[in-house]
Amino acid sequence: MQKANPIGVFDSGYGGLTVIKEIINELPRYDYIYLGDNARAPYGNRSFETVYRYTLECVKWFFEQGCHLVILACNTASAKALRTIQQNDLPKIDKEKRVLGVIRPTAEVIGGFSESKHIGILGTSGTVASNSYVLEIQKFYPGIKVYQQACPMWVPLVENNEYDNHGTDFFVKKYIQQLLAQDVAIDTILLACTHYPLLLEKIKEYSPADMKILTQGRIVAESLEDYLRRHPEIENKCSKNGHREFYTTDSTEDFDSHASIFFGAPVQSKHAGLI
Repeated sequence: MQKANPIGVFDSGYGGLTVIKEIINELPRYDYIYLGDNARAPYGNRSFETVYRYTLECVKWFFEQGCHLVILACNTASAKALRTIQQNDLPKIDKEKRVLGVIRPTAEVIGGFSESKHIGILGTSGTVASNSYVLEIQKFYPGIKVYQQACPMWVPLVENNEYDNHGTDFFVKKYIQQLLAQDVAIDTILLACTHYPLLLEKIKEYSPADMKILTQGRIVAESLEDYLRRHPEIENKCSKNGHREFYTTDSTEDFDSHASIFFGAPVQSKHAGLI
């Protein structure tokens, strides 16, 4: 068996499980280790400095587990911490390790989905406030108009297993209406939070029938496959035993009971003593 050098997948809580699920479907032979920082979640409303500090602690934890590559499967961490970690911290920690996010891969392809070139972003308050999607999309598609809407109630509803209850409809309808009121020409909506796929059916219900609604899991998985193909110096360091491990900074029992909803299969986690 090859020495364990898994690919790390990080999220502030459970949402990144929707991403690692698609990554494993796309690239099943690699080893993976998932960490949810549930004890300090949610990240969405925290300051840039706090999100950066928490994310860096978790990235260093992944490196201690043997990871050479870490995916921030968290939009808030990608928006508020990734650039600083890449530019300031990695050169000091280890120049041969890599940390990637979920915003750039999405920005690279999103223009191909919209015919009107008017795109809506639904995300956490932190992701929206960072303007990361607006800036990244305009790098690749300068002619596209991007509109954003924060959905502060969606993550709490999902994490409290209220995502399929009637009471959730009010907040789903409210935020979609607020987004679409900004421009009637919006024809594509990106769910810029990895929790939001659990609300997909309700989001479709309150969106125009011809609206394109994008989730990030498959996009990130395909981008990772392409990245590993283009960077054999990283790919060769990733072990391929088909092994998966799941960790949480909070209660493992609580994590396991929620995680299966996001991952689509039973999960047995271990505790990561970060805090």
